[in-house]
Amino acid sequence: MKLIVTVKQVAVLDDDFEMREDGKDVDREYCDFDLNEWDDYSVEEAMRVKEEFGSEADEVVVVTVGSLEADDVLRKCLAKGADRGIRVWDDALEGSDPVAVARVLAKVVEREQPEMVLTGVQASDHAFAQTGICLAAFLGWPHAAVVSHLDYKPGAGEALARRELEGGLEEEITVQCPAVLTIQLGINSPRYASLRGIKQAAAKPIDVLTHADLGLEGAQVGEAGSGARVRRMYAPERARAEMIEGTRAEQAARIVQIIKEFRGL
Repeated sequence: MKLIVTVKQVAVLDDDFEMREDGKDVDREYCDFDLNEWDDYSVEEAMRVKEEFGSEADEVVVVTVGSLEADDVLRKCLAKGADRGIRVWDDALEGSDPVAVARVLAKVVEREQPEMVLTGVQASDHAFAQTGICLAAFLGWPHAAVVSHLDYKPGAGEALARRELEGGLEEEITVQCPAVLTIQLGINSPRYASLRGIKQAAAKPIDVLTHADLGLEGAQVGEAGSGARVRRMYAPERARAEMIEGTRAEQAARIVQIIKEFRGL
């Protein structure tokens, strides 16, 4: 049995930050980086399945698309018990949107042939919530999104999943495997890496691949292979609040004045 978990290194902003000169992102000097919160739950769910039903030959593989710095999140997952890491990166991948990233991940999945792929519902930095579903589409696999409970025994050929719907509703479905599931927060309690696990992670392998290694053309990745591009990123204007004092007539007059100012009258 093999489970693949896709993970992402996300940016965590300080209270004070500045934009890059091109205005398309935050200057990296003002960011801290960590494992995406949703992916932490995905890794834990994969480890739960392996520990409950797996054998010594089974493995959990964590995969990311990112530069050298993304090795840190892979090592964090390996320290929590994952067996192997794969990082895909080269200069051509710069500027890839979620669909292009999913195209890359699909090639990794085809190469690894797992029984199931777990992804986070979304990433905490951009929150597109697209990569997992696009990955399933590229693979042509069944999928379930926003999974809050999973019953899965490797080799069974199907999984029972409970997923969140709008309005506080939940849906229980059976998914044929292999499948892609996007994991919601709260499905489990992610473990902390032990000191022993951290030491062992340093010796576990991380394979580094390029888009060419996966049989992809340059036009399929990066900005060339993306349908969406960032035009501009900016912090919205902060809302203002004013406490209006005085009599009711005075308060009403001030409200009328504010409305006129807002409308430019």
